[in-house]
Amino acid sequence: MDNVEFLILRNLLYNEEYLRKVIPFIKGEYFEDVKQKIVFEEILKFAGEYNQPATKEVLCIETEKRSDINDESFKDITNLISSLEDEPTEFDWLVTTTEKWCRDRAIYLALLESISLADGKDDKQDRDAIPSILSDALAVSFDPNIGHDYLQDYEARYESYHRKEDKIEFDLEYFNKITKGGLPNKTLNIALAGTGVGKSLFMCHVASSALLQGKNVLYITLEMAEEKIAERIDANLLNVAIQDITDLPKQMYESKVTSLAQKTQGTLIIKEYPTAAAHSGHFRALLNELALKKSFKPDIIFIDYLNICASSRYRAGSNVNSYSYIKAIAEELRGLAVETNLPIVSATQTTRSGYGSSDVELTDTSESFGLPATADLMFALISTEDLEGLNQILVKQLKNRYNDPTIFKRFVVGIDRAKMRLYDCEQTAQEDILDNGQEEEYTNNEKKPKKSFSEFKF
Repeated sequence: MDNVEFLILRNLLYNEEYLRKVIPFIKGEYFEDVKQKIVFEEILKFAGEYNQPATKEVLCIETEKRSDINDESFKDITNLISSLEDEPTEFDWLVTTTEKWCRDRAIYLALLESISLADGKDDKQDRDAIPSILSDALAVSFDPNIGHDYLQDYEARYESYHRKEDKIEFDLEYFNKITKGGLPNKTLNIALAGTGVGKSLFMCHVASSALLQGKNVLYITLEMAEEKIAERIDANLLNVAIQDITDLPKQMYESKVTSLAQKTQGTLIIKEYPTAAAHSGHFRALLNELALKKSFKPDIIFIDYLNICASSRYRAGSNVNSYSYIKAIAEELRGLAVETNLPIVSATQTTRSGYGSSDVELTDTSESFGLPATADLMFALISTEDLEGLNQILVKQLKNRYNDPTIFKRFVVGIDRAKMRLYDCEQTAQEDILDNGQEEEYTNNEKKPKKSFSEFKF
């Protein structure tokens, strides 16, 4: 008996290092043979309760206590246990072989489950769950990282301080300054604005900018139709006023899009959901489906916009206050950002009192103050008649986990509503806006002043 299952059981008994390495990843359902599955279950139970490998004697005694086997099965199981002998096996090869076996078994079982779903034999799930089931099986691996040891992993921590973080850069100078070079992964970034101020315009512009950088962009809309979002991005990227797009001859339109495609390696996918009908679970299923059907993995996700998403925790129409509901949506979206290792950009409405205000605060967040508590970056987009006349929009930082929010707390960017585009204003436009202390600022590419640590004593 020299199959992989027998090899695994034998080493779970006699190799404690191997036991601790692989036991979190092996499942009883991976064993086809019922006797082997029972032996594994008893090994797992003993290791969980006593934090050490079981012995043959323990396995025989514990197996005898089971009520789900008869005398004949007990005899076969004890014969299997007695055949488990201590034989040395190369550790790295053993772990690699076990990992491959776990993945193969997970894929096989996922295929069986998918066939059952496709045939309509499962009452608890439908066919929409198939992509998620398969992707989970394909992702089975022995992750060696179980946390950061503060005292032991100081070298890796020091290197991380000096390693350039992968960020999605803006094409707007002051947004890059306040974020220290762009949006990092695993973050939720929120624009706060009143109706018609420019939430969707801002997100469409940043999505267009990311596409031009060669990034893969996923734009999820719950407010406007896919075609309307695409029209705004057309105006931005094709340099055509939005009202003139329908007048473009097809040949000219095709030429502009073809020329654009040659400038970027990125892809932009726009997906529409009915208002308040989709939550983070739907978005996760969409990501799995895009990966399987289009081999598409986004570098950044836009969700237009947060307040009209649903929550996966609370049923629609349930008796829950708006604070808890919106906070739950924000937490679920940030959880999705962490899970997918991507930045998510969304927006929210101001309250009625904040709508006409020229100095929006965090407290002007509509429906829930739990939203700014969850976001990594939150800023207000403010428009007044004077700013409209100058084709500008005021940006005010409300919360910033990337940088000091008091630095460049307010600044203006230019806005071209016809072409759905934002642009940097001349420095003179900022002089009356910027708060004190701006001279201490530096851009991401500027060298910081050298500091002396000679006074430090070790």
